[in-house]
Amino acid sequence: MNTVSASPIASQALQQILADQTVLSLLKTYQLLPHLLRELAIDRAIASFSCTAEEEATICQSFFAQQQIQPEQQQQWLDVQGITLEDVMTPLKRGIRIEKFKQATWGQKIESYFLQRKDQLDQVIYSMIQHSDSGMITELYFRLQEEEASFAELATQYSQGLASKTKGIIGPVEFGNIHPDLAVLLKHSQPQELVKTYIGDWYILAQTEVKIPAQLDEPMRQRLLNELYSEWLQQEISHISLAA
Repeated sequence: MNTVSASPIASQALQQILADQTVLSLLKTYQLLPHLLRELAIDRAIASFSCTAEEEATICQSFFAQQQIQPEQQQQWLDVQGITLEDVMTPLKRGIRIEKFKQATWGQKIESYFLQRKDQLDQVIYSMIQHSDSGMITELYFRLQEEEASFAELATQYSQGLASKTKGIIGPVEFGNIHPDLAVLLKHSQPQELVKTYIGDWYILAQTEVKIPAQLDEPMRQRLLNELYSEWLQQEISHISLAA
């Protein structure tokens, strides 16, 4: 994980807060301290990043377009809201600076991180029947083996979970969001191969329908970038909290 040098302004602000016990006590009382520490950690990280004039013009134009405010109406709108253009621009520019920080810190690591996470990111569509009686699951297993009925028919009739409403079909869902015991079975099974397991109070009968490999497209790249950023931010907040 990349380390980020402290911004003098953010560090000074933190020291002032920690030195003022009244302020610190109030922040803790109203559960605002974690949010403040988060924002200070971000300010420290993005201190060396800035927006270009072109970027500022673009985000300003986009903001007012989203608000459906014409250029000649902008100042009037700001006056009615009781804010300045800088009040609008500051959080928008901060968002761009955060994205630049993410790219500079983890942009070159996304491919390797994707490969590390791929087993969890791959998706599957599967059929499932869950029941509290192991004997019933065994019976249904053999009925399916003998092709006495379809999985969808048996799931609709016998499953005691939500799968009964979907003819047993679950997904597409990422393997990382499936119970680990079931995920392993589905991951290593062939399509239409029946697998059985016991999870919590339920006996499970399932089969893989379709496996969908994860792709490192732009939405996935942004998601992984955000994951790494969130992990880093949690660590930074923990470090600051310990210092407090």
